[in-house]
Amino acid sequence: MSIRLTGMASGLDTDTMVQELVKASSSKKESLEKSKTSLGWKQTAWSDLNTKIYSFFSKSLSNLKLEGSFKKKTTAVADSSIAKVVAGDSAVNGTQSLTVKNLATAGYLTGGTVAKTDATKATTSTTLSELTTLAAGDTAKLKVTVGGVEKEIELSGSSTMADVVSKLNTAGVTASFDATNQKLFVSSKSSGLANDFSISTVDADVNSATVLEGLKLSTTSGAIKINGQDASITLNGADYTSSNNTFTVNGLTITAQKVSEKDTNGDYVGTTINTSDDIEGIYKMVKDFFGEYNKLMKEMDTLYNASSSKGYEPLTSEEKKSMSDDEVEKWETKIKDSLLRKDSSLNSVITGMKNSMMQSIEVDGKQTSLITFGIETMSYFLAADNEKGLYHIDGDADDSTSSGNSDKLKTAIASNPTQVASFFTKLATSVYDDLNTQMKSTAYRTVYKVYDDKKIQKEYDDYDDKIAEQEEKLTALEDRYYKQFSRMESAMTKMNSQQSALTSMLGS
Repeated sequence: MSIRLTGMASGLDTDTMVQELVKASSSKKESLEKSKTSLGWKQTAWSDLNTKIYSFFSKSLSNLKLEGSFKKKTTAVADSSIAKVVAGDSAVNGTQSLTVKNLATAGYLTGGTVAKTDATKATTSTTLSELTTLAAGDTAKLKVTVGGVEKEIELSGSSTMADVVSKLNTAGVTASFDATNQKLFVSSKSSGLANDFSISTVDADVNSATVLEGLKLSTTSGAIKINGQDASITLNGADYTSSNNTFTVNGLTITAQKVSEKDTNGDYVGTTINTSDDIEGIYKMVKDFFGEYNKLMKEMDTLYNASSSKGYEPLTSEEKKSMSDDEVEKWETKIKDSLLRKDSSLNSVITGMKNSMMQSIEVDGKQTSLITFGIETMSYFLAADNEKGLYHIDGDADDSTSSGNSDKLKTAIASNPTQVASFFTKLATSVYDDLNTQMKSTAYRTVYKVYDDKKIQKEYDDYDDKIAEQEEKLTALEDRYYKQFSRMESAMTKMNSQQSALTSMLGS
């Protein structure tokens, strides 16, 4: 950029004058910048709303249109200390008998107290030579059998207790050394008979018995072994076993927690499992759906019916300087709140959802609507602004508007769950299909968008080009003014020079 020396002949503040002249012609650029800012805010507003619409579409709405969502079951165990039971969709309603005969346990070996040859306490650094007659260079093997699979571990007189623990863990069991109690503890990694373990000598190894004895892992030298066992239950007279305490039988997931008691004859005393449709669970799912629907609909109606912000435009940096932060925030909020006002795309979403929700659907040969289940909007004249499209469920304790009415929905779920499932899945499918159609990809929008995001982005990018074009014009205008002032300065300099020369001649 060239250095400009201005006002030297005229004494004028040429820079200020040029800037003021250019400023008068910069209104178009300023208008473009404000329009770009406003469009950017609109882009953000649409993006935020679209995220909420898609979340409703892909979660609450998608879930409600699935028949499986209405096949909720609940169970009650007469003696809940015996077992925990969860009913799946395929569980049969009714009462069943259950007896828990055994709980699954892991194999567990508590070693005897180890003894060092010098009578001091062993640590993780203690070697086998200090516990046995093995010399440092002697080797020995032990056989570890887990679930019928045999593995041999090799040790030496210089192996420490830490080494022993590490090799046992590598062989498929869980081992640890308790220095306080001077004992090795070994357990199987999983419960059940098939996962039980044993630690024994290797017949061909003369030092094997010496090591097993020195580590006190043999039941003949103080070790205590509890064998792993399977859990076993009797359900409706049929016996089942499991390597852990969980059983899955005919739609029921049973977790055994305690062995059933026996009567005076030595017979197990069973308990009962009662399975039924989960009326409360289904009711809550439907109620939660309308909670999500109402929240979304109120926000969309609020945005669509927002007050006009006519006369408000994004502020320039200069304009902000003359206002407080609070005033700027209120000014910009006024604009942002009205960005989607009377937006045609938003109206299309609102209208489509409302029409789908109001429709009548044939179920079992009868025309059924939300009113059938005591779900309806308030009177147009009684509902608050932007809440005229919200639904209220009769008997809903959390809704003061309808809590005093008879609970038709819960009654219907209890008396005719098939009708309820059929209606709501069809209704949800209709709303889903309408939204899905509006979210299809076009030349102007990306898939799963309800607004023309591609078009808005292109318009936003075009503003950059238009603003750059205006900046070039302003720069050219600025250069032209400077050239004009420069010519004026040159003329004045020449005139001053001539005047000076004439004065000098006359003075002589």
